[in-house]
Amino acid sequence: MTTALPEWFYPGPPGGWTADMLDHLPPDAPRHVELIDGSLIMMSPQTAFHLYAIRLFESSLKPPAHLAVIREMTVTLGMRQRPEPDILLVKKSAIGARTISFRPEDVHLVAEVVSEESMERDRTTKPIKYSNAGIKHFWRVEQEDGLPVVYTFELEPAVKAYVPTGIYRKRLQLNVGFEVDLDLTLTWPPA
Repeated sequence: MTTALPEWFYPGPPGGWTADMLDHLPPDAPRHVELIDGSLIMMSPQTAFHLYAIRLFESSLKPPAHLAVIREMTVTLGMRQRPEPDILLVKKSAIGARTISFRPEDVHLVAEVVSEESMERDRTTKPIKYSNAGIKHFWRVEQEDGLPVVYTFELEPAVKAYVPTGIYRKRLQLNVGFEVDLDLTLTWPPA
């Protein structure tokens, strides 16, 4: 007996999927799907490190009043590009009850927590797409002995490329248009 695969599992339409099609996936499609180069990328189950690293940034980042911390929502970078960063800092004015994706001009910072299956996308593919879209700040969070290491980047606008601004262990202290000072300690098992 063979089981029929869901419609979303098969190759997309000729020319690939588009950002607006992501809003019309069937109800049985995975909860977290992103669009990279017209292809649907299904997120693998996350590790405890991934979950707690996202939670750490979501609860500890204290942006100025005009920005908000958002987790796991997409950014529409173009017709065939709609990635889902782990953490975003967005303009509050861009948030509405029906918001399902943000425009790059409304995003101040994106952060990706690297997992084994997303390593290539988080280190190479997505930073290029975010910088090409003009998103000013990018953070890549890696795991080292169960603790987060944060690699920070800022957009060099003349060439639309990220330049490294630091590597942070134990404490993240930098200015991204406002002062950031975060304790990067995670304990296992979590408190």
